[in-house]
Amino acid sequence: MNFEPTAPATLHGLRSPGGTLPIVSPGARGRPYEASWETWSTSVVLRLADPCGLDTARIAVEQELDAIDRACSRFRADSEIARMNGSAGRTVRVSPLLAEALALALRAAQLTDGDVDPTVGSALKLAGYDRDWRLLEHLSTDTSSESASPQERPLAPIVLARAVCGWRSVAFNGAARTVRVPSGFEIDLGATAKAWAADRAAHAAAQTTGCGALVAIGGDIATSGLAPTGGWAIYVTDDHRSDHHAPGQAITIHSGGLATSSTAVRRWRHRGRTMHHIIDPSTGAPAQSTWRTVSVAAASCADANIATTSALIRAGAAPAWLARMGVPARLVSQNGRVYTIGSWPTDRRRTRAPSAPQPRSHVAEPRRLRTARTQDRT
Repeated sequence: MNFEPTAPATLHGLRSPGGTLPIVSPGARGRPYEASWETWSTSVVLRLADPCGLDTARIAVEQELDAIDRACSRFRADSEIARMNGSAGRTVRVSPLLAEALALALRAAQLTDGDVDPTVGSALKLAGYDRDWRLLEHLSTDTSSESASPQERPLAPIVLARAVCGWRSVAFNGAARTVRVPSGFEIDLGATAKAWAADRAAHAAAQTTGCGALVAIGGDIATSGLAPTGGWAIYVTDDHRSDHHAPGQAITIHSGGLATSSTAVRRWRHRGRTMHHIIDPSTGAPAQSTWRTVSVAAASCADANIATTSALIRAGAAPAWLARMGVPARLVSQNGRVYTIGSWPTDRRRTRAPSAPQPRSHVAEPRRLRTARTQDRT
């Protein structure tokens, strides 16, 4: 994965929730190679490297996302995962699609020593995240909380779920596609499924059209096939409602995926407290992180998102862990200081993170996440 700085003054593009914004390269304005729409209470951006069938690619992406929603959404009573969660501790057989999603979620838990744990569904419900985000946002009793900065509204250190199932309690057989979730607990795939969906959708678009494709679902960006000349231009920032005028950084990627996770967005009020969707499995409560935003590039969007979520939970230990994992990363502290890891491109306002390797001009190949030795969190 190669990274190249892009001059912010030249940015023009579409808004994408979650902190990453695909942008149109200079001289490429007006090309009929892109489409955008709303789904899953967030935005979807589809971009092709060549004019080779945008309508066909969009149909392929929409079909992929619809299939994943029917399999993996805990907000649909008729979804496959809802039926699985309601199985009261019985062993059930699942579809190949849900089996793939479960395998990824459990791999994420293993890679992160349980930081990214799919058994936090009950904790999310207790934190008030019990419905589709758009409904939750509209029902919030304090809509001003979304616009205030995180440091102005610190999360109260309250434990909302004292019983945490733990991913090792899930009995999953990938070959037989069977799973048993202990009675009383629920699987939530929100920490991995959206990025995985972006990977699958980008692959579907590229396979259907025969040209390079980028798919962004909120802050999760995946690519497949050959990139356009100069790479895919992306603007990295904090808030999904921001545009390229907000503080951030413009970069380009040529392959793989990029994800941004943040505690500064998707915040709501519940029982008089400010909540967000990043749950620390060790407490069952929203994570109290050193960082408000973390961005990572990796061989896939799923791997990148696993790393960003774990980094938010690991807090002060995140820079050293990301460096050991060998992925380029950009971290923004609660007070707005920017830190970079590995070969993330130079940012005029950045500070090199402790224990991070010296910067390089580019990353030769995208990195796939592999298990790193566990270190104490701080």
